Amino acid sequence: LLKPWTMPTPLLPVAIQARAKTDEDRLSVGLQRLAAEDPTLRIEQNPETHQIVLWCMGEAHAGVVLDALANRYGVNVDTIEVRIPLRETFGGPSKGHGRHVKQSGGHGQYAVCDIEVEPLPQGSGFEFVDRVVGGAVPRQFIPSVEKGVRAQMNKGVHAGYPVVDIRVTLVDGKAHSVDSSDMAFQMAGGLALREAAAAARINLLEPVDLITVRVPDEFVGAVLGDLSARRGHVLGTEQADESHNVINAEVPQVALTRYAIDLRSLTHGAATFTRMFARYEPMPESAAAKVQG
Repeated sequence: LLKPWTMPTPLLPVAIQARAKTDEDRLSVGLQRLAAEDPTLRIEQNPETHQIVLWCMGEAHAGVVLDALANRYGVNVDTIEVRIPLRETFGGPSKGHGRHVKQSGGHGQYAVCDIEVEPLPQGSGFEFVDRVVGGAVPRQFIPSVEKGVRAQMNKGVHAGYPVVDIRVTLVDGKAHSVDSSDMAFQMAGGLALREAAAAARINLLEPVDLITVRVPDEFVGAVLGDLSARRGHVLGTEQADESHNVINAEVPQVALTRYAIDLRSLTHGAATFTRMFARYEPMPESAAAKVQG
C-alpha cells in the first residue's frame, strides 16, 4: 500500500502590505484565490500585529506568489519586517493612584482609585482582587475599575504590547454622589495601572518555539553553532539513521523569521525542520533594547 501523502508545511513567513491603500481590497481577493489554488500557501492575518503574513515554502515560492499578485491581480506589494507578538509584565510589586476628575458645566466626572500590582508566575493570566472597605468605591463601580485596568493591559504600559501575568488589587478610592460613573472609574483604573507601571520595572516576554531539525551528520556542528547564535537552547540530539541526526531546540520566534532560508543555505538544502509554539519567556535586556529601539 502507498503511504498517504502529507502536505508539506510552509515555514517561511513573509509580511506584506499593499503599496497603495486603494489596492487593499484587490489584495484580499487575490490572496484568497491564490490560497485556494495552492495548498502549500498559508495566509495569516494577525489581529495583534495587524500584519498580513504569507507562509511560504521558501524564497522561490514567495517570489511566485508576489509575481502572481502583481501580474494576475494588478496588486503591487511591499515586503516588510515580520513583527513578533511580544508581551509585557511587571518585574516586581508596585502601586498606582488613578484620579479622573473633570468639571465643565452640568454633570462632571469624578473617580479616584488606588491599586497594588504584583507579578504572577508565567502563564497565570490576570487576577483582580477587591479589597476596598467602607464603601470607598461603591460596589457598582468596582467592575468598572477592573474593566479600565484590562483595557490598559491590552494597550500595554511600556512598549505597546499586552500585559500578562499580574494580580491587581483595588485597595481604596473615592467617589462623588453625582459625578461618579462607570466610564469615570474605567478611566481611573487605566490611569492607576499606568502610574504603577511607571514606578516599576517592566519586562518584555517573547514567544519561544520548539524546533526539530533533521540534518545530515556533516552539518550537525554548523547547525548547532547557528542555533546558539540565535539564542537557541538545544534540548538534545539523536541519531535518526546511519547518516542523519535530529536536533531538538527551543528558539525565540524573533530569531526564526528567516530560518527556512538560512538553514537551506547552511546545509545546501539537505536539512528540514518543523516548529511549534512552546511558551513565552523573559526577553534578555540586550534583545529587548533592540526591539524598543
